[in-house]
Amino acid sequence: MSVVLIAGSPGRLSRTSALVAFIDAQLREKGVETQVFNVNEFDGNEVFFADFSAPQIIDYRDAIAKADAVVLATPVYQASFSGALKLLLDLIPERGLKGKVVLPLANGGSDSHLLVIDYALKPVLSALGASNVLSGVYVNSRQVTLDGDKQYQVGDEASARIQRSIEELLEALPDLGSISEGGYRRVAYA
Repeated sequence: MSVVLIAGSPGRLSRTSALVAFIDAQLREKGVETQVFNVNEFDGNEVFFADFSAPQIIDYRDAIAKADAVVLATPVYQASFSGALKLLLDLIPERGLKGKVVLPLANGGSDSHLLVIDYALKPVLSALGASNVLSGVYVNSRQVTLDGDKQYQVGDEASARIQRSIEELLEALPDLGSISEGGYRRVAYA
């Protein structure tokens, strides 16, 4: 089982990246193979001009194609998801999310943007062929705070909701039963 995680914040130190790192760690603990893509690590010109010959974009598109699930997180800007995330989504081929489980997350400054996942992000995911989009998680900025080491920490309430979404994601994957406790795929030979 393979899960691609996409952090859609242009900032290097961000709540969005902290949420993705938190989910990545949880999935890895459960033996899930993950690959993380941060929008801020891409060459801006290659993404903006959709340079499909760029090695990083080739790797990104290949990872999406091979993934069983995609987790994407975005900050909320102007009551919508980030334009940087939209550029990464534009690199996915038409129907490129078909057959994949998708878990969307958003984080914003207030609860006023609680429906951004349903009204802004899910229609784009649907246009990419995603038919199994989970309910998602919205996290208020008060639930992801900086610690003394200038690292974002996910609070208990957000952590519990994210944990439930991770379980929902794992339950939605058809081959979960083929992953053993050590994280290795069991193969049955006929």
